[in-house]
Amino acid sequence: MPRSSRAKKFRRARLIVLLLVVLLVAGTGAGGWYAVHTVQASLPQLSGTIKVPGLGSSVDVERDANGIPQVYADTPADLFKAQGYVQAQDRFWEMDVRRHITAGRLSEMFGASEVNADAFVRTMGWRDVAQQEYDTQLSPQTKQYLQAYSDGVNAWLSQHPGGASASLEYTLLGTVHSGYKPEPWTPVDSVSWLKAIAWNLSGNVQQEIDRSLLSQTFTPDQIAQLYPQYPYGRNGTIVPTGTVDSGGNYQSPPGSTVQNGTQQSAAITQGLLQNVSDQMGSMPQLLGPQGAGIGSNSWVVAGSNTTTGKPLMANDPHLGPSMPSDWYQMGLHCRTVSTSCPFDVTGFTYAGMPGVMIGHNQNISWGMTNMGADVADLYLEKVTGPNTYLVNGQDQQFATRQETIKVAGGPDRVITVRTTNNGPLISDQSSEQQQVGTYAPVGNAAPDRGTTGYGVALKWTGLDDDHQSGRTMDAIFGFDQATNWTDFRAAAANFAVPAQNLIYADTQGNIGYQAPGVIPIRGKGDGSYPAPGWDSSYNWQGTIPFKSLPYEENPTAGYIVTANQPVVDQSYKYSITTDWDYGTRAKEITDQINAKLANGGKISPDDMQSMQLDNTSVMAQTLVPMLLKEQISDPYVRQAQDLLKDWNYDQDADSAAAAYYNGVWRQLLILAFGQKFPAALRAQGDCLLVQQKVDPNQPAGTVGGETKVVTQCGTRSPNQAQPDGGDRWTEVVRQQLANPNSPWWSYIDSNHQQQHGLDNILKEAMKDARQDLTAHLGKDISTWSWGRLHQLNLKNQTLGINNDGFFSGVMHRLLNRGPVNLGGGSAAVDAAGWTAAAGYDVDWIPSMRMVVDLSDFDASRWINVGGESGHAFSPNYDDQTSLWSQGKLLTWAYTSSAVQAATKNKLTLTP
Repeated sequence: MPRSSRAKKFRRARLIVLLLVVLLVAGTGAGGWYAVHTVQASLPQLSGTIKVPGLGSSVDVERDANGIPQVYADTPADLFKAQGYVQAQDRFWEMDVRRHITAGRLSEMFGASEVNADAFVRTMGWRDVAQQEYDTQLSPQTKQYLQAYSDGVNAWLSQHPGGASASLEYTLLGTVHSGYKPEPWTPVDSVSWLKAIAWNLSGNVQQEIDRSLLSQTFTPDQIAQLYPQYPYGRNGTIVPTGTVDSGGNYQSPPGSTVQNGTQQSAAITQGLLQNVSDQMGSMPQLLGPQGAGIGSNSWVVAGSNTTTGKPLMANDPHLGPSMPSDWYQMGLHCRTVSTSCPFDVTGFTYAGMPGVMIGHNQNISWGMTNMGADVADLYLEKVTGPNTYLVNGQDQQFATRQETIKVAGGPDRVITVRTTNNGPLISDQSSEQQQVGTYAPVGNAAPDRGTTGYGVALKWTGLDDDHQSGRTMDAIFGFDQATNWTDFRAAAANFAVPAQNLIYADTQGNIGYQAPGVIPIRGKGDGSYPAPGWDSSYNWQGTIPFKSLPYEENPTAGYIVTANQPVVDQSYKYSITTDWDYGTRAKEITDQINAKLANGGKISPDDMQSMQLDNTSVMAQTLVPMLLKEQISDPYVRQAQDLLKDWNYDQDADSAAAAYYNGVWRQLLILAFGQKFPAALRAQGDCLLVQQKVDPNQPAGTVGGETKVVTQCGTRSPNQAQPDGGDRWTEVVRQQLANPNSPWWSYIDSNHQQQHGLDNILKEAMKDARQDLTAHLGKDISTWSWGRLHQLNLKNQTLGINNDGFFSGVMHRLLNRGPVNLGGGSAAVDAAGWTAAAGYDVDWIPSMRMVVDLSDFDASRWINVGGESGHAFSPNYDDQTSLWSQGKLLTWAYTSSAVQAATKNKLTLTP
């Protein structure tokens, strides 16, 4: 066939598909019916019988009305093979995209727009490290389970080799980049996703960059005010700080003393660090903005304090919103539980990973929150030539490799990756060609920048195969089959990355906490700022032994709360991080538990669920009385101020007072801090009046050193902009409120005039908030509500965020859901987070909620933010969203009789 004829046929086919999609959206006439019928043909078979080659015997898959599968098999091999098959039925597009993310191969699917993200991941080498971990660290049994899972995925893939028979997204992708076909699944594809999880939970890399960028404008004391010490006395720690004995074993007696920390001096290269920050911002969302807002709540209450007489456990991880949901709900059951087939587990996992990450089995339940351990450091490297860098005055050779990035619809791109003794040089892929940090205050001990400047290397436990950092899959399978606290802790010893807070309960009435993870021991420095790579005294000195990590079993308090607050205080032998969450959520949960237990009270499952929905603004309890004391002369502003008079501080979706308070909070942060921040920290398009020196080379107070007011626009991705208004900012503002004349209360008003003082800035914030909310919600404050301002949009993280013309609008309508009006707030237990520097839209959420009743697993409850299916036209794509937004939970069927009673569709997989 002539090439021109083939091209014409391709264009014709593309137009047909476009028309099909448009008719599908419109749903009109016979064409609309045909389109819907075509899409429905890609939905999975949920009942009847399907042959799956390689099974040892038949496997039953029983789904309830929400599409939640409970899988029953005779052997682990059949169980995990069936898990792979069923997850591929529901979520293969998501799985395929995820493995392209972790391999740095998104460009093969989506074209040149993903090259920068691919280059960043390739530089870190996620896939290569995962392969090494699979080859050298995982147990033979875990490898068998991973292989069985892969066989199941590939059995499904052989029946659905791509295109419309797999999912709608492949049809849509084909109209843009034709010819793409998914490759077979491998065990390393599953292991690699743990790198993505760990990266998003890897601690304070962004904080290192931010502090360094701030050091160009602020003194060390001012930066310390923006990153205040954790209020140990007010908000407490997860467990009482114990000691590490001479044998390295952690001992947990109550009581400890608080010591003051020290701040490391800043040594930064501004241009390069900004480029690294931009690269991080270009990464796909994965689980949310890296290291920011990624929190969670979990707590467990002993049976002596519950109405059921057995422990109760709650967990709600906070992640970025997406469609389909981050989590996949599933039960994995050996028909006869034995040593040869030990699994009878149900809970939450990720599509593409075998086993269950969070949930319960027949004996125990466990939950997780992010510990926030500082497991990643940036190192400035003195590059002395194309192949060398400086260490202790001597040139060292880079380890060098080349990576070829294939690009759909375009030429390949070849990048060179250079690796130091502190990790890969991530600044090599900078879009600004190795810009030298002109303003870097590196001090006398630093080597001269010369003509090539400094590079930035990344040291991260997720890339470090020297410390058994790749055995997390061993831990997951260990949790799934653990029967007691001893088994659980043995499994936790393998949970390497990401470092998490693990809570535990069992049917015998025991509760516990364990801190696992590979956490570095530093030489010099504390990880607050990029370290000088040319000085080996800043190198890591090993990792904290698992036996030295804090744990607690059956505390006398009768409960354990983890909400990203410090595990222990500063008297602990090792440093875990300097960037803890500030404990507002943890204290609120603890206070509610203590209030329920006062005077001999007991906590019920309903109480656990109610606590998850607490949307109290703790900061408002301090700030609102001060706002109400201000004498406002403008009746237009006073009308809004009056909304706060009888407000109970609950951030309900229908609350006008909550809307206005959060508007004031946002404006206060912008006036006090955002105006003073460099453009590199503020949101793109956020243009503010700022003070700028007439001559930046002259000191303030001299000729040419005076300032002028100019308009300056931010350059940072909105979800990474500062001030974000989260828990740290509540502590910053709380401390500054004690000083009415703090320099932070100086600002430029709307008339371009410099103003000073707390009273003035509070009045200005109320005025600006009145204007801002009027622009968003209208003049009539009786129509205002926090939910109208604070909205959640659930977006497909590939095609659903594409912005390429008309077709993108069609895809958005097909794949995305929302907006959903939400209550809650960034520092509330019901953590519907938003970035104050960018606006009010929700950017991280309780991604699921669960309440486990150890007295009756069938009485346990759960909810997901979206639904089980990844197919946009499945009834289970978003069937849980409305329930989730209302704070409702679904019944969690577990026993075989309860599962059978709830079953709506039964599928049998046969050899």
